Amino acid sequence: MARNEQLIRQYKILQILERYRFGRTLAEIRDEAVDELGLTSLHERSVRRDLAALQIAGFDIVDVATQRGRVWKFGPRIRPIHRITASATELVALSVGRDLMTPLYGTPLWQGIESFWSKIQESLPESVLRHYQKMRSALYVQGMPPKSYERQQGMLKSLQRAILEHRVVEIEYRPVNREIQRRRIEPYALIVHRTSLYAVAADHALEGPIAERLRHWKLDRFQKATLLDTWFEPPPDFDIERHLKKSLGVFSVAKPQTYTIRLSSSAAAWISEDPWHPEQHVEWQPDGSARLTVSAGEELEVVLRVLALGDHAELIAPAAARRTLAQMIGRIAAQYDKSK
Repeated sequence: MARNEQLIRQYKILQILERYRFGRTLAEIRDEAVDELGLTSLHERSVRRDLAALQIAGFDIVDVATQRGRVWKFGPRIRPIHRITASATELVALSVGRDLMTPLYGTPLWQGIESFWSKIQESLPESVLRHYQKMRSALYVQGMPPKSYERQQGMLKSLQRAILEHRVVEIEYRPVNREIQRRRIEPYALIVHRTSLYAVAADHALEGPIAERLRHWKLDRFQKATLLDTWFEPPPDFDIERHLKKSLGVFSVAKPQTYTIRLSSSAAAWISEDPWHPEQHVEWQPDGSARLTVSAGEELEVVLRVLALGDHAELIAPAAARRTLAQMIGRIAAQYDKSK
């Protein structure tokens, strides 16, 4: 193992010991280090050597016999590894970010957020906390409905490990209004979109370029996820950020299309305030209206956005998407006629 990796592991061991007043066994330290560093394996002998190296370096680490076995912990002369400092403004920024991350509730990621937030509050002077509370009372975060991924946290851990180790995962997946499917996927990343978590993963059963096999699998629909002893090789030129930029929302996409929408002056103002995509193009007209050009991988995500604007927007191209929207409007009109 490279020397810098040993140093990272030893620093992680210090962080683990700092969390536990009554110490941890070698097996417990090993398991937490493997989980938090994303290691494939770690022998207890390596943990023992790391502890010895830290003792030689001057850290007051002692081993004590207890009822549950021999544990390692900090001695009385240890100093805190770090001291967290933050201003009231930084606390406001962090607390807003915490509110935006509520879709992660029930996952190990949320537990990490809460643990870090507690450490910050415990380490700051009362005066800073009072100033923060006063500033925070004037700023609210809305639009984040309560949601929990507690049921899926074991599956989420499996997916995170599979992403780091490039391992194939067998899943039981229930699409909306369909029976449970058993699939094998090659996970590349997890994304948070609005209030949901998705796994960006290639369908292992398909052949062809990675861009044509990628799908976005909603974690809410996972019934089971099992790591297999099968590995995959990610393409060296694959870029997850570039892949996600092809879509307006969370639809997976191989080849995006260009869409043109005519907007009224009111709709143009709304789209300027809340852009659909960072790379969209708006061509303003003399009367205040605009022509919006945007790329998207799935016509439905454009059609629904145009439909939401009512008669303030008209989908011009491509022709196939325009026909889809016209047919949808026809069905909606017929549905309302029946209700009279």
